[in-house]
Amino acid sequence: MEFDFAEEQPKFLMLMYGLIAFVAVVGGLLLLLDVVPAWFARRREARLVAVSASGAPLPRRPKQREGFFALFFLLPTLLLLTVGLVVPAIRTTLLSFMNGNSTSWVGLRNYGWIFSEGTIVRVLINSLVWVLLVPLVATAFGLIYAVLVDKARFEAVAKSLIFLPMAISFVGASIIWKFVYAYRGDEQEQIGLLNQIVVSLGGEPKQWLLESPLNTLLLIVIMIWIQAGFAMVVLSAAIKAIPADIVEAARLDGVSPWQMFWQITMPSIRPALIVVVVTLSIGTLKVFDIVRTSTNGNYDTSVIANEMYNQAFRYGENGQGSALAVLLFVLVIPIVIYQIRNLRQQRKG
Repeated sequence: MEFDFAEEQPKFLMLMYGLIAFVAVVGGLLLLLDVVPAWFARRREARLVAVSASGAPLPRRPKQREGFFALFFLLPTLLLLTVGLVVPAIRTTLLSFMNGNSTSWVGLRNYGWIFSEGTIVRVLINSLVWVLLVPLVATAFGLIYAVLVDKARFEAVAKSLIFLPMAISFVGASIIWKFVYAYRGDEQEQIGLLNQIVVSLGGEPKQWLLESPLNTLLLIVIMIWIQAGFAMVVLSAAIKAIPADIVEAARLDGVSPWQMFWQITMPSIRPALIVVVVTLSIGTLKVFDIVRTSTNGNYDTSVIANEMYNQAFRYGENGQGSALAVLLFVLVIPIVIYQIRNLRQQRKG
């Protein structure tokens, strides 16, 4: 097959325009955030040197100018937040009160559809199961790993292996686990690890990802496998930060390892536990890749983010998809507020 440059020229031009736009945007941001502030800093430094050499008192920057500089540095962030978050959030909220093709207002009909449609109620139940199981189980495994691996002989190697799934994308991890759950007919050799174990024990192979609600639990296993490493790293750091004198005092008092864990370790790492659980809860509410790659949301495995995508982009129901997006946003808000309050209490403490 010969390559015809003339036919492919429009694609190359589009690629070139994209690269030029990317370089222009990145270069502009670097100029704004690095070169311009550096120029002001050098100018102020030269002025201070001149004033110091003359023996005059150093000038104090007016508060009005300080506010101007603060606004100057905050402006790029505010602009990006407005364009990337505030405007889409407002537009999505408005679309949630409109029909599928966004031509007329329907009020709260889309929200009523969420809680009355049987398939969507199943989606909400699945999302609830995800949020209940993933943060708690992943944090529990992470804590067990952190305690067992702490000060072990090959601690660095063990932590690297446990943390390794975090380096894999959700899509990549889902493909790996699809091979684990893979199924072939009874007369064929099983290539899926789970079915091969079942067959070796005398059982019959199953199509694991087709059986509800077991398939949802098996997808949750993938998320736990990925996130347990994150929980281990954070909790291990918290355990190492426990003051040595507290640990030594407890040992001198003759506490058992079990008592040491519940009376010393757990209270000391409570802030880290909260951070891990909250972070995993937010990530679990937004889970999409695992469900999309493994089952495409079929066989009663869909969650809110996946159903939102289906309604908005596959079925053309912009109103229903936007309503699910707003619901997801509302569910995340209490968790974020709790985390902010918890951080404020820690600072005051």
